[in-house]
This record gives sequence, C-alpha cells and structure tokens, in this order.
Amino acid sequence: MEDFEKESRYMRAKERVDHIKKFYASLTSYIIVISFLAGLNYYLDQWSYAWFLWPALGWGIGLVFQWLKTYDVNPFFGRNWEERKIKEFMQEDEQIKKWE
Repeated sequence: MEDFEKESRYMRAKERVDHIKKFYASLTSYIIVISFLAGLNYYLDQWSYAWFLWPALGWGIGLVFQWLKTYDVNPFFGRNWEERKIKEFMQEDEQIKKWE
C-alpha cells in the first residue's frame, strides 16, 4: 500500500513537471514568434497599423489559461475549494443518515 502511494505521488509530481515544461515551452514560442511578427510589422509599415497585436492578444489569452491550469490557480473558487466542498457534502450526507 505504501509503495502504491509513493508511486502515485511520483506520477502526480511527474505530470505536474510535464505541465510546467509545456507551459514554459509555449511561453518561449510566444515570445519568439510575437517578437518576429512585431519586427515584421515594423519593417513593412513602421507600425502605422500594429496588426501583430491581434495574434499576440489571441495567443496571450490562451497562454493565460494554460498558466492557470499549470499552476492550479482558480480565481473564482480559490485553492482547495473542491476539497472543502467534498468534505462539506460528505458531512451533510452523514447528518442526513443520522436522522433517518
């Protein structure tokens, strides 16, 4: 049983590290590609119309969501919200069973 727990924790940690690596790879790609597009935009029309901002905005929104998932940030429910709710519902269920 203890070996299973260690292996389970190891697998969760490995999965988290993989998500972090993917996030930083995406961030690096974002910086390189958007910098290239900004340079191209400047070269072509000296930013009379900054069209490179559209892909930067779209890709940036996706990158923010990836960051939220990678670092387990949930601005709407906070940390451990799911765990607290599960415990709350389990306690309610126990209370109901006591009255039956």
